[in-house]
Amino acid sequence: MRRLIINADDFGLTAGVNRGIVEAHRLGVVTSATLMASGRAFEDAVQRAASAPRLDIGCHVQLVDGVPTCDPSLIPTLLGDDRAFRRNLLRFAWSALRHQIDGGEIEREATAQIRRLQAAGVRLTHLDTHKHAHMFPSVLKPLLRAARACGVPAVRNPFAPAGLRIRDLLRRPQLWKRSAQLRLLRLLARGFRRSVADAGVHTTDGTLGIEATGTLDEGLFEAIAARVPEGTWELVCHPGYSDDELVAAGTRLRKSRQKELELLTSERARAVLHDRGIELITYRDLAN
Repeated sequence: MRRLIINADDFGLTAGVNRGIVEAHRLGVVTSATLMASGRAFEDAVQRAASAPRLDIGCHVQLVDGVPTCDPSLIPTLLGDDRAFRRNLLRFAWSALRHQIDGGEIEREATAQIRRLQAAGVRLTHLDTHKHAHMFPSVLKPLLRAARACGVPAVRNPFAPAGLRIRDLLRRPQLWKRSAQLRLLRLLARGFRRSVADAGVHTTDGTLGIEATGTLDEGLFEAIAARVPEGTWELVCHPGYSDDELVAAGTRLRKSRQKELELLTSERARAVLHDRGIELITYRDLAN
């Protein structure tokens, strides 16, 4: 059996991203989305989520590249001189690996973000982190404490299947560096699974498509679908509309979001999943 959650990240970033995510769900193959508590279009996302009751909503916890939900004075090791999160994931990762970020502050900020969504009436089924920061053990453990305290039952497993090789990725030199980095980070996968199990939180067998972020097209989608292993997996995507608001948000993912939206709402995407015998599910189904 092959089961797949297709999750759209960055819900709440802009109104155009929000509109694209809901369309990718209603007209396409997206089954869940993760919402940013401090996104500039947070209220718009909450309203759109309420109008799409079959769309699973998780919390897209930001610890990198954004502004905090907590009082900055309560989380000083998470912030730079401008009282915002570090913009660079590598810099964040280096600090996390050297234990220069306080775990209690991570738990406090994650809890604040989760509680903001819950206070807005959002029933959370899962959580993940912006730029997959929770792949690092010193980030994961306080995040799991926040999830348990707030009643969030599942978390993204950000690691790809061991030994998976997708030829379409290998044919694209611009993806080689990211693919190599992700293969190296797989060394953390076993500890991740152990920590999640110890916390009593649900997760998938892993995630597909992270290395394709910003380049996902029909060819890569078909190649990934052809290599989905037995089990339950997640495919990460970033659909949306590219507009002036998105440019102002400072994200590198702009035109690619509209291309992903076209892909994810296409008849071809549905046909590929059907032909491969892949069942689309949501995070709510993980407990079943």
